[in-house]
Amino acid sequence: MVHDAKILLVDDDPDIRELMRLYIAAEGLEVIEAGNGKEAIELLNKGAVNLVVLDIMMPYMDGWELCREIRRRYPDLPLLMVTAKGESADKVKGFHLGTDDYVVKPFDPVELTMRVKALLKRYRIASSQKIQIHDIVIDRSTYEVYMQKETILLPPKEFELLFTLASYPSQIFTRAQLIELIWGIDYEGDERTIDVHIKRLRERFESAADRFVIATIRGLGYRLQVSS
Repeated sequence: MVHDAKILLVDDDPDIRELMRLYIAAEGLEVIEAGNGKEAIELLNKGAVNLVVLDIMMPYMDGWELCREIRRRYPDLPLLMVTAKGESADKVKGFHLGTDDYVVKPFDPVELTMRVKALLKRYRIASSQKIQIHDIVIDRSTYEVYMQKETILLPPKEFELLFTLASYPSQIFTRAQLIELIWGIDYEGDERTIDVHIKRLRERFESAADRFVIATIRGLGYRLQVSS
C-alpha cells in the first residue's frame, strides 16, 4: 500500500507547506520539506523519496528548473506541481517537462491529498507486471489474461480496469478514481463508461466467479473480491 511512502514538499511558503504536511501526514505518509529547489535536490540526494509536490514560483531554483533536474536524475519519480499560475500554457509546459499532475492554488488540501495517493497507486501499479488470482494470471507486459489453458485478450481499457482492481483486492474505487487512474485527469467523457466496462468484464469472466467477482458497492463504486 501507499502508507510507507515518503513525500517531499517543495514550496517557499512555510504556511502552504504546513497545510500540505498536515493533510498528507494524516494519511500515514512520511513528509519531508524543502523551501526551494536547491534544498529539494539536496534532500533527494540524501535518501529515497517516493513522490515530489513542488511549487513553480520559488527563489534560487524555480519549479520549472527543479522539474527538469528531477527528470534528468530521477526519471521515474512521480511529480505533482502546485502553483498559483492557472494559465493553460503553464499547465502544458508542466506536463511537457514531465509532471504527472497539476493543482492550482488556492487548492483544496483534501483533493491534493487524494491526488498524491492516486499518483502513488498509479506508479505502484506501473511497477508491477503480473498479478495472480488462484489459477488466473493477469500479465501487464503482454496485456493478456491466462486462465487455465485459455488466453484471454482484452481491449486496453478493460485490461487496465481489471489490472487496477486486481492490484488492490477488496479496496473500493469510486468511478472518479478509476477514470483518473485509467483514462487520465483530462478525460471529459461520462463516468458511466466505467459501468459499461465493468459489465463487459463480468460477462467475460463469468466462468471465473468462483475465483473472483467485481462487486458493486452502492453509492461508492466497485471492488474486486477474491474468493478464499
